[in-house]
Amino acid sequence: MNDADVPKQIQQMCRFIRQEAEEKANEISVSAEEEFNIEKLQLLEAEKKKIRQEYERKEKQVDVRKKIEYSMQLNASRIKVLQAQDDVVNSMKESAAKDLLNVSGDDYKYKKLLQDLIVQSLLRLKEPAVLLRCREADVNLVESVLESAKEEYAEKAQVHAPEILLDHQIYLPPAPSHHNVHALSCSGGVVLASRDGKIVFENTLDARLDVVFRQKLPVIRKLLFSQVAA
Repeated sequence: MNDADVPKQIQQMCRFIRQEAEEKANEISVSAEEEFNIEKLQLLEAEKKKIRQEYERKEKQVDVRKKIEYSMQLNASRIKVLQAQDDVVNSMKESAAKDLLNVSGDDYKYKKLLQDLIVQSLLRLKEPAVLLRCREADVNLVESVLESAKEEYAEKAQVHAPEILLDHQIYLPPAPSHHNVHALSCSGGVVLASRDGKIVFENTLDARLDVVFRQKLPVIRKLLFSQVAA
């Protein structure tokens, strides 16, 4: 190689190095661009996922709130229906309680009823001596059937006639009065107790109404509200 070729060779080498450097720089630039785009896409997808998750969370919250509100409204409606049904049933019981006042109005029928109530009470207590309480207004009727009641009980229970002490110190409350609706009252009947007071059998008309009403309440509700439940 002569001296004239040296500069050409150097220039050619410089061009080669420059070209290679440019190509390398271009590769680096393209690679960086690709990495940037990939990272940008990943960040975008991550943000999209976060937004979707937040939306789903809020959507679930709204759905839960709707279900809670619906459940509360449904329960409120059921309570109103049950309250209305209770009002109807209580109204029926109050009406029946008012009809009880007519029972003691017929002395003949009421006298027979008092005897039956006393016999039934004696059969439940099975005591040789009992204390009997009644309304003050019913004392004469009760006294008139005591002997018959004792004989009937003795015959049915196959025992000696019991001793019945009619309480003249404490009477059952009088019949309900419009003047004092909150006072204790009794529509009639009797209460018998063992002499030591440990066993008490309440056989008043009011107590019997309560018992019958409790026993028949499912039937009453079914008759009254079966169509509503359906």
